[in-house]
Amino acid sequence: MSNTTSDTATERYRVRPETVVTDRGDGPAVVFAHGTLMDRTMFDPQVEALADDFRTVAYDLRARTDQYASSYDLYDLADDVDALCDGLELDTVVLCGMSMGGFMALRFAERYPERLDGLVLIDSMAEAYTEVEREQYGQLAEQARAEGKFTEPGVTVARDGLFGETTRAENPALPDRWVDRWRTYPAEGFYHEMHSWLNQPDFTPKLSGIDVPVLSIHGEEDASIAPERTEPMLDALPDARQELIPEAGHSSNLENPDAVNEALRGFLNDVY
Repeated sequence: MSNTTSDTATERYRVRPETVVTDRGDGPAVVFAHGTLMDRTMFDPQVEALADDFRTVAYDLRARTDQYASSYDLYDLADDVDALCDGLELDTVVLCGMSMGGFMALRFAERYPERLDGLVLIDSMAEAYTEVEREQYGQLAEQARAEGKFTEPGVTVARDGLFGETTRAENPALPDRWVDRWRTYPAEGFYHEMHSWLNQPDFTPKLSGIDVPVLSIHGEEDASIAPERTEPMLDALPDARQELIPEAGHSSNLENPDAVNEALRGFLNDVY
């Protein structure tokens, strides 16, 4: 496995080259953008499964780099993907975003339509969070910032929100590995990561302008974004379909990778 980037991407994206990209395979390009509290390694099962036929690029968003301590929003993250594509000489891609990565992918589709062959949204949605959700998530971020670390109550909320009931019962080692990582994160990184999306408005009115194929992949046990919350998005997109993933929660590509990889490969074969 190689970790690569270029001088162009480093100059515009301003990240450490040795930590930003996993880049494997040849062929049509698929770029993977992770969700809050995760990193590019969450897509290892997809990179492994698809690299024989596609160029698979998974990268760390700002919160997992030395750019974690400044405020930014989803459009800034979309600009980062544009810079990354320039640096890696990727003219067009299928952009696959999980949760926050999916929120960003929709903004990328709006701002850089000429770079897209298709979109994959994993456990993501277009609608805004409710006021109650904003208050709850905001309190977690404020508490972590005040104490200088990701607190234990926050760890529990994140674990139960990011991993489904089946995974927590039958494969507890998976969430435990991620919990260990979360405890090492700078509190400022978590704070700015969450605030990049927490107060974003509903994107549904803009979805009619996205004219590439879209695949929504969603865990049936997702407690953070219930599958039914994707219905307005799917109705508004001109060309969209959904695959529900059994025995998986908000991190469905990690929890049931075989089912997700099958759905992804079918979609990519249709696009390319």
